[in-house]
Amino acid sequence: MTSNQDFKTATLDSIINVFGLTPRDPLNGFLEMWYQIFLWALFSSVFVHLVCAVIAFSRLRKHKLGRWIPALIIIMGVLSPLTGGILSSAAIAGVYRAADMEMHPFYALFFGLMQTVGVIVISLSRFLSTL
Repeated sequence: MTSNQDFKTATLDSIINVFGLTPRDPLNGFLEMWYQIFLWALFSSVFVHLVCAVIAFSRLRKHKLGRWIPALIIIMGVLSPLTGGILSSAAIAGVYRAADMEMHPFYALFFGLMQTVGVIVISLSRFLSTL
């Protein structure tokens, strides 16, 4: 069981090292925190929207106008983190900086993913109310 936990830790460490940080290097400055949170929000949003666009394209490829819906989905996957993601990442980093706290890179990953999850929950709740 120990080797499995070591593998999971090593995998997470390698993901965080992509951004040039070791898992034990805390993020101290506002820009460091903001950038890491923003990147995770951007990448997770683009990933989720790409998966949705592939599904939409596979279902709507023969439709005259519906085949263009996946392009709009991908555009929204990039635009939403570039607008709301920038502001919410700045708010989270501002709270950490005002509290004079250090942020571990794993927390930046968590906050970035939670921004994407929040957008998904809000989007689905609005969609279900129209049915």
